[in-house]
Amino acid sequence: MISESQASALRRLPSVDTVLSDPAVRDVTIQLDRAITTQLARESVDHVRSRILGDHLPEDPLSVVREHLQMLAKRVVSQRLHEVINGTGVIVHTNLGRAPVSRTAAEAMSLAASRYTPLELQIESGKRGGRMSEISEMLRLLTGADASLVVNNNAAAVMLALSELCAGKEVILSRSQAVEIGGGFRIPDVLAQSGATLIEVGTTNKTYVRDYEHEISDSTGALLTVHWSNFRIIGFTAQPTQAELAALADRHHIPLIEDLGSGSLLDTAPYGLPHEPTVTESIRDGVDVVCFSGDKLLGGPQAGIISGRKDLIERISAHPLARAMRADKTALAGIAETLRHYIKGEALEQVPVWQMISASSAYLRLRCEDWIYQLSDLEGVSIVETSSTIGGGSLPDEVIPSWGLAINTPHPDQLARALRTGTPSIMPHIDHDRLIIDARTVLPGQDSALVDGLTRAIAHAGK
Repeated sequence: MISESQASALRRLPSVDTVLSDPAVRDVTIQLDRAITTQLARESVDHVRSRILGDHLPEDPLSVVREHLQMLAKRVVSQRLHEVINGTGVIVHTNLGRAPVSRTAAEAMSLAASRYTPLELQIESGKRGGRMSEISEMLRLLTGADASLVVNNNAAAVMLALSELCAGKEVILSRSQAVEIGGGFRIPDVLAQSGATLIEVGTTNKTYVRDYEHEISDSTGALLTVHWSNFRIIGFTAQPTQAELAALADRHHIPLIEDLGSGSLLDTAPYGLPHEPTVTESIRDGVDVVCFSGDKLLGGPQAGIISGRKDLIERISAHPLARAMRADKTALAGIAETLRHYIKGEALEQVPVWQMISASSAYLRLRCEDWIYQLSDLEGVSIVETSSTIGGGSLPDEVIPSWGLAINTPHPDQLARALRTGTPSIMPHIDHDRLIIDARTVLPGQDSALVDGLTRAIAHAGK
């Protein structure tokens, strides 16, 4: 039973036609297709009807319907993936889309998306070609891998490699590497989905070559290693080297597969970080198949790259899942241009991730001094030492000394929201009731927008 007040409110609920004829609604929905506008109007009327039945009684149902429709219209018309200034100090920020690509890579991706390209065409002969030939050759030069395949992400790369090489067979993995790497992506689940049977060896903290060798049988499809990208086991530990496992796999004529995760092509050690294993090192040590991400330390668009022995890559490429998981032309264009920066020896200067990692403390301090000069009229803003991190599940707990701006405010959460909802959005991090803008992750060319955004947000928060 509904109450009399509910019945009265329902009688005053406007029809869809009434909503569509409302001038304020027409102003907001002028960019929308008529059928879409009608659908949103119907949903808005239904929304208010449900609220009335839930005993939320509006004084003016039409006004509430109008407001709800305006909100829906704005949501579908506004661009959700807009520019964000990353002041968090997290270089590969998963929630902000991981690695920003270089200007050259972005231009190549835009061209590939908006024009016809020779994706699978040999220009000279006019015959059909392979979409992997250019990328595979560049990765051969950079890493020594015989061949490579690009799919849509590293999870797909691991799944595809295991599905082709290990379905119906056993895969031997150290117990310490049966991990979850984020988003519910668990290595044991991936193995089960691929049709392989997991054989865990060793203990959580110590695994030896003999542990692997003891479990090798005619049913073994591969040895698998998973790089500890987002956690560490320290103290009383032991793990075989990749070279030792590669020699073992070779003796038994089975492949060694590695999930390398971030897949760096450059050494991180010169920049105040521990050494992160590189793809080149894995190939040199004899790993047969290496899977890694394109949008982490490589610094390209989202992709999963499988590199290694030519015969194994050809088998993986021929698996039915390879077509379902293959990267599109825009991702391939972005990966190719990103690799070209490494080929030219200009990755530190051109790939944004490596620009940020290699940025000197003096350079970051100078940027902050320039910002503080432009913000001199604002109170509570100062230059502070801070720390950046790699992010993206790479080098956990490791930091790079950095410089940033600190904004002292009695209401840090309120100011942080004002910065996030501005144009462009500014993402700070909060440290001891201060907002910090880490200079390392603010991209070149964003300085003016950062200063303007801070000025507006701080002024607004002070009212």
